[in-house]
Amino acid sequence: MLIGEVARRSGVSARMLRHYDSLGLVRPTGRTGSGYREYSGDDIRRIFHIESLRSLGLSLRDVGRALDDSGFEPSELVDDLIRQTRERIADETALLTRLRRIDAAEPTDWEDVLQIVALLQSLGSKSAGTRQRAALSAVGGVPVEALAEAALREADPHVAGALRWALARSGGDGPALLAEGLGATDAEVRRRAVRSLVEIPGDEATALLRDALGHTDGVVRGYAALALGARGVADAVPTLVDMVVGEANDVDAADVLGTLARSPALSDRIAALLLERLDRGFPEAPARRRLAQALADIPGAAASAALERLSHDDDRAVALTAAYVLRIREGDLPAP
Repeated sequence: MLIGEVARRSGVSARMLRHYDSLGLVRPTGRTGSGYREYSGDDIRRIFHIESLRSLGLSLRDVGRALDDSGFEPSELVDDLIRQTRERIADETALLTRLRRIDAAEPTDWEDVLQIVALLQSLGSKSAGTRQRAALSAVGGVPVEALAEAALREADPHVAGALRWALARSGGDGPALLAEGLGATDAEVRRRAVRSLVEIPGDEATALLRDALGHTDGVVRGYAALALGARGVADAVPTLVDMVVGEANDVDAADVLGTLARSPALSDRIAALLLERLDRGFPEAPARRRLAQALADIPGAAASAALERLSHDDDRAVALTAAYVLRIREGDLPAP
């Protein structure tokens, strides 16, 4: 079969077939009566083998080795091809992400494109100062997806604060993007996600924080409960009570419970939950003391009754704390 016919049937151009010939990859084994090179069936099969190996990303040099060296081991080369392919996919994915973010920002001219690219590059800078300045300049200039991704990976507290500030003012899909971070296997990513959600106003963020009250990560639950309590959400009360007993941000949790208890509809419920925790397993003295301190800001007869009970506690520190709080409530002592 002459070169033109081989090219038509194989899909390999005549020019490439001549190149294979020059490299010694496929040399036509026959000649016509007129002296033209003629490809045999074995030659054509070799061409298809070459194309198959090239489709895996092998260089022509490696293709030749694979076909001609009987001792050639493919495993190392295949592993190297896998690594190169992964790197190429990662690079292409990063480029696609950058292009989508530029498109989402709806640039009107190339000056806008250059500004967005500069901000995106600055968000990924090794300099914390550069990242912080980019975050403070990013509102309206960078897609919220890029801000959320940066917030979830940022370890510097100052830069993280600037990113949370920018996210809170950017709107869009910020809450939903951060919610994905709540399911991360990395605890730090989960906690960055919830801290960012805490600073975003609105019903969507509040609903996600409600969901976070059931999270397996106690730190995530705590951030969510403190934020929800500050927003007046009663669902946070049980978690806040647990925080007081467990000494996890207990002072902040007690303050939020006191604020929520200003609502007559919640004060008795909060007092009842604090008393229930007092009865459940009779917690250690430090926990009882924290319960007494938390009851200080809870109005109503139920809280007073619990404090009266604690004023007779076997632990002197607990009893003194409860008695002191009672005297303040009864007006015998000025509030601190």
